[in-house]
Amino acid sequence: MHATIASPDPSGTHAPGASRAGFGALLLGAIGVVYGDIGTSPLYTIKEAFSPHYGLVPNHASVLGILSLVFWSLMLVVTIKYVAVILRADNEGEGGVMALTALAQRTLPAASKGAYIVGILGVFGAALFFGDGVLTPAISVLSAVEGLGVAAPSMQRWILPITIGVLLVLFATQRFGTDRVGKAFGPIIIVWFLALAAIGVRNIAGNADVLHALNPVWAVRFFIDHGWHGMFILGAVVLCVTGGEALYADMGHFGRRPIQWAWNGLVLPALTLNYLGQGALLLTDPAAVSNPFYLGVPQWALYPMIALSTAATVIASQAVISGAYSAARQAIQLGYLPRMTIRHTSRDTMGQIYMPTINWLLMIATIATVIGFGSSTALATAYGVSVTGTMLITSLVLIVAMRRSRRVPAFVFWPMAVAFVLIDLAFLSANLAKFMDGAWFPILLGIVLFVVLRTWGRGRQLLRDEIGKDGIPLDAFLPGLMLAPPVRVPGTAVFLTSQPGIVPKAFLHNLKHNKVLHARNVMLTVQTESVPFVPDRERLRIDGIADDVYRATVRYGFMETPDIPLALMRASDHGDLCFDPMETTYFASRETIVARHRHGMPVWRDRLFAWMHRNAASASDFFRIPATRLVELGSPVEI
Repeated sequence: MHATIASPDPSGTHAPGASRAGFGALLLGAIGVVYGDIGTSPLYTIKEAFSPHYGLVPNHASVLGILSLVFWSLMLVVTIKYVAVILRADNEGEGGVMALTALAQRTLPAASKGAYIVGILGVFGAALFFGDGVLTPAISVLSAVEGLGVAAPSMQRWILPITIGVLLVLFATQRFGTDRVGKAFGPIIIVWFLALAAIGVRNIAGNADVLHALNPVWAVRFFIDHGWHGMFILGAVVLCVTGGEALYADMGHFGRRPIQWAWNGLVLPALTLNYLGQGALLLTDPAAVSNPFYLGVPQWALYPMIALSTAATVIASQAVISGAYSAARQAIQLGYLPRMTIRHTSRDTMGQIYMPTINWLLMIATIATVIGFGSSTALATAYGVSVTGTMLITSLVLIVAMRRSRRVPAFVFWPMAVAFVLIDLAFLSANLAKFMDGAWFPILLGIVLFVVLRTWGRGRQLLRDEIGKDGIPLDAFLPGLMLAPPVRVPGTAVFLTSQPGIVPKAFLHNLKHNKVLHARNVMLTVQTESVPFVPDRERLRIDGIADDVYRATVRYGFMETPDIPLALMRASDHGDLCFDPMETTYFASRETIVARHRHGMPVWRDRLFAWMHRNAASASDFFRIPATRLVELGSPVEI
């Protein structure tokens, strides 16, 4: 018997084809979540560029040069690279470095060296992106609250406690989901961008000469005047494009078109006007270099602007936090992280999720970072490495994914690809030059996360190999079993296994200890594909392999949350098997990892893998199997 069964998507449907009202809601949500990060960059970008670290004097040439670099960075990196190009390189609607990696690997031969290298790049890019999820909330909220020091110097000692309090509230509200958070934040961030534009126009009116900075000649002249030392300023300029990778990672939450419309219609004009306004203020009053953002705000509006800035930086953090959820789920489904609890927070948009474990780990790391660095200026020297590293990896993986694409002619694609890589290399080099001043922190954080991701992936492979060594081929075992079958009991037994050709250990343990065989037995394998979503008609495949013994395969995309009972229940619609929920029992093996000295991984990595394996979410939670219908049978495995 063979059947291919369709099952409904357990997580809802995507909303790209939504109505006009639905598009408006997504547009509002995209403004409220996606652009919070890049939208708060004016708080610290120009301030950092003229910090003593770079030794620049805010004269006419340097101000116009910096502004020109900022504007053309926004145009080249965000408008052209991300909004116009990379958002079109989606993996069936999903974005982010892990989704792009899966897309690139599909263009390469399976198990080839190229696919392995692309996988390594993708994992390290994801590790750097998680590091960005720590640094962005820290520097964004801290820089906003520091406005209190400008308005009232006596408040200086309260800056850190207030920052920590705001961060606690931010992470505590994540459980409500990006749908509600985005709708709540959308109107606030629209007011924020309108305020940025208004303040910018007010200051530009005081010195319209700053508009010459839109000419790229001033950026070129800056490098001519400062020589190769001028490249170091890119370590500050890159702060204006932080949030570009979150923009791509959050595409699955809101879709490509709302993100593009929001950038071109509101975000880019508002940012440009505000940066030009800060430059105009510096041309008029060079002493304003201590904090050109807040000193450009009218005195009567200073406290309201501090409150609005704090709200906006909370939104800035939301962009990378929601992006971190998406990246974490992709990593789980692709085999780089252990199972974790995933909660869907929207009935309409599949990509909107909440992951409690990721949320609380980010909160702890972010608060520790704020306490450790103490000020946005100190954090700014560390910030940028993870962002530019992820951007460079995205560019490299994009080249692999699109090199054979017919949508872009080769004579257009290759010059564009080379330009992207050179720009990213320039930004990354400038940030690495700040290694001893704090850039070591995101690098160290990225390495630690990379080791964790690779350890889980390698550990799972070793575990499968060890189980396979002692495994009994299913096709050889079943005929002998059926010659003298044990007592049959009513009901259906589903045995979860990652190796469809091997007798599941849970099946052997059930025969050994309970000495019974259920009326129907299903050897079930869950497969995660390198596409975000698997069509319903391809969800479930069932093959009969012996007397009332079946082999079943349930396939999911890496952006889907498995729901095994729901998938199996659809089989009864086709008359092949009846999976009555009250008569179906699920059996799973729960291996206990034992580390030993051997050629696999170093013992410390074996122990790390064992700890992660013990703390992974239970199969009942992850696969949505009722806990009362699951039997877990343990066995030790040495790796």
